[in-house]
Amino acid sequence: MRHDLPQTPETLGADLRALRRARGITLVQLAQALGRSVGWLSQVERDLSDPSITDLRQIAAQFDVPVSILFRQAAAPAHEAGHIVRAGTRRPIGSSDAGLLEELLSPDLTDDFEMVHSTFLPRSRIKDAVQRPTQEVGFVISGTLEIEIDGTAHSLNAGDSFRIRGEPFRWANRTPDPVVAIWVIAPPVY
Repeated sequence: MRHDLPQTPETLGADLRALRRARGITLVQLAQALGRSVGWLSQVERDLSDPSITDLRQIAAQFDVPVSILFRQAAAPAHEAGHIVRAGTRRPIGSSDAGLLEELLSPDLTDDFEMVHSTFLPRSRIKDAVQRPTQEVGFVISGTLEIEIDGTAHSLNAGDSFRIRGEPFRWANRTPDPVVAIWVIAPPVY
């Protein structure tokens, strides 16, 4: 068996199914919201049908996620597919509007959690607190991250970690240097 042949991962359907289930949405509910048949949606979730870019935009809007998370990741050698994510093949996720660049470290969204590589650009922040029905743990690799959890401000440096259990939070990087952190979120939200 050859291990050097690239394989196109069939993760769109699995990721879509995982997002739908994590949000407690049925096939029927999502199909109705998209104006599509349950059969079509079922085929997409089983990677038997490829949705158009318009379909992907509508699906992303239903889940309030960026369209980029629904794009298939780069091909991986067959022996790595579903297990290994190389640095150059990470899927970008989220929106960089607030100065946060995120990449999915997990091979897909089918686990009970997702792992994210987060880069907070210099002097970036979110103004409004975020609250989601998740448990999240973060580890600061470099820089100083200011994080407010449930109204209490914390300053975290390289090597520090934090946990959020559904509380409202917001973050800021007040320094002239980027901050890099690893973030684990359960269940997956992207």
